[in-house]
Amino acid sequence: MIDSHCHLDFDAFNDCRDEAINEARSAGVNTIVNIGVDQTSSVRSVELAHTYDSIYAAVGVHPHDAKTLDDEVERTIRDLAGQGKTVAIGEIGLDFYRNLSPHDIQRRAFCRQIELAIELKMPIVIHTRESFQETVGIVKDYAADLTGGVFHCFPGSIDDALEVIALGFVISFGGIITFKNSRMARVAAEVPLDKVILETDAPYLTPVPYRGKQNRPAYVKYVYQKLAELRGLRVEDVEKVVDRTVQKLFGLVDFFGS
Repeated sequence: MIDSHCHLDFDAFNDCRDEAINEARSAGVNTIVNIGVDQTSSVRSVELAHTYDSIYAAVGVHPHDAKTLDDEVERTIRDLAGQGKTVAIGEIGLDFYRNLSPHDIQRRAFCRQIELAIELKMPIVIHTRESFQETVGIVKDYAADLTGGVFHCFPGSIDDALEVIALGFVISFGGIITFKNSRMARVAAEVPLDKVILETDAPYLTPVPYRGKQNRPAYVKYVYQKLAELRGLRVEDVEKVVDRTVQKLFGLVDFFGS
């Protein structure tokens, strides 16, 4: 199993980071992609990747922190992206729910980092909240030149999912699909399985049966189990397809053919 999106560098793990990583390994989670959200977090993400064999890094500036993306920060992100085990630019995008950075600044930071990803031939990890259509509109302008990416914690409908899949992206589901009456679960049940990856977003969005507690990469197994249940498949069959998609997206293994 692979946790394709988590934040082990966050302070929530300061007292239990090694424990959480070891717990994930014991649970069968063999690969973790740790996602940067700002300059400091991106540095820490790369440090984790260099420290633990099972961890890979993404580096970028989250829309909440878009106002911090100046030339110096961009140089840092560029340098980090060139280091071994950095596999994506992210988490980038738009968030019009909390509005922690002005919308125009979020848009500029998003485009700037997409252009960096195109230059470096890296996939992108997209965050979008209360901004889906505008996010997709921006992505469409660049899609032909991008090497792919993922809409993390996918917020849209089935039609929305098919739209971004047609642009060459995959979509990611997390613990929300284990919640009662989850719209995300209905989408996860119907979209093409080979266009789906799974995540925890730890320490957030903890799946049932641990909802309400701190999330950990080990808990991605409950997301795999729920997706298998939704689709009437064996967990090991879901794992095989989903993990192959993550590996292909982030270049974790060499692929030949389709």
